[in-house]
Amino acid sequence: MAQTSPKPWTDAPLTGRLVLADGTVIAGRGLGATGSAVGEVCFNTAITGYQEILTDPSYAGQIITFTFPHIGNVGTNPEDTETSNLAMRSGVRGCILRADVTEPSNYRAAEHLDQWLKARGIIALTGIDTRALTARIREQGMPNGVIAHEPSAKFDLDKLKADAKAWPGLDGMDLVPEVTAGQSYTWDEMRWVFGKGYPRQENPGLHVVAVDYGLKRNILRCLATAGCKVTVVPATASADDVLGRKPDGIFLSNGPGDPAATGKYAVPEIKKLVDSGLPVFGICLGHQMLGLALGAKTKKMHQGHHGANHPVKDFTTGKVEITSMNHGFAVDRDSLPKDAEETHVSLFDGSNCGLRLKGKPVFSVQYHPEASPGPEDSHYLFTRFINLMRAQKGQKPLAEG
Repeated sequence: MAQTSPKPWTDAPLTGRLVLADGTVIAGRGLGATGSAVGEVCFNTAITGYQEILTDPSYAGQIITFTFPHIGNVGTNPEDTETSNLAMRSGVRGCILRADVTEPSNYRAAEHLDQWLKARGIIALTGIDTRALTARIREQGMPNGVIAHEPSAKFDLDKLKADAKAWPGLDGMDLVPEVTAGQSYTWDEMRWVFGKGYPRQENPGLHVVAVDYGLKRNILRCLATAGCKVTVVPATASADDVLGRKPDGIFLSNGPGDPAATGKYAVPEIKKLVDSGLPVFGICLGHQMLGLALGAKTKKMHQGHHGANHPVKDFTTGKVEITSMNHGFAVDRDSLPKDAEETHVSLFDGSNCGLRLKGKPVFSVQYHPEASPGPEDSHYLFTRFINLMRAQKGQKPLAEG
């Protein structure tokens, strides 16, 4: 990919650069925070929910290329943040946009995207040919790169190239310590209601302990809406700590980085949680590490899955659902042990998207059933988790739907 510069939609100087590990330099206009940041460059195909995407802790260590050209046009607001760890500004290293960001036009907008990015230390570039960059990633895989914003438009390209080349990449990298909660806390906020915001759960009938590897708020909201009291514990919590809280079920959250790296300390505890006999539900990184705990292997993907339009087939029902995804690693289905069953598969590339343990109330999915952003086709999975807990209490199951 040759060095390119965007056609000047404005007279603004080209104050931004994306420098890839192979030496490619792409010029654009800087937005948000200044300075430079290194990470893995991926692309996201969602056309809505850029604020939720930019605050998803699973993107730690990554630079997001938005394929939808108009990002920022509805501004930002305090309600659409997905980071459950309030002390963390953001996991994402930067973002790349096609069009210049316009003034926000939405009744919920409270702040311009530029100011919002500055406050969270996120560097952005506009005026980039995102179609060409996306095509490159599809063909050659997700490259390491440096995103830089300098108002003077003066860059030390040799240093930026060296930084991009020297970064080791996500393979083998444990990023969970950057995004997990520092201590345990309880959660009672439910899903958003038009005109009312987020109501509170007042009469929970079940207790779920959620292990935070990089939790999204809407997962917690879905659990609370389903009637759960939720206790969140850090990624380093022991199985004894989790079980000592007397939960009805255990949730393993999403998160960033290489599952095998995080699994060095998390997998031994997950094995104990599985052996407890309690219902266990995992999403994304939680799914991958559950697979590792059962004896499977994980692998790095070529381009990953990032977007809100991914078709997945649920073998347990025969139905196809459109899902929200964000992952660059996957469980290797050929390595699944005999007592683990594949339950979901991607209809894009056939990769594994779900599993369950035969004879035990343990299951997980690779995608994000809570959406945010994305379709709500997969909300039934929270009901499936609820029913596993209800069954252990001798209660009637709820209808999935």
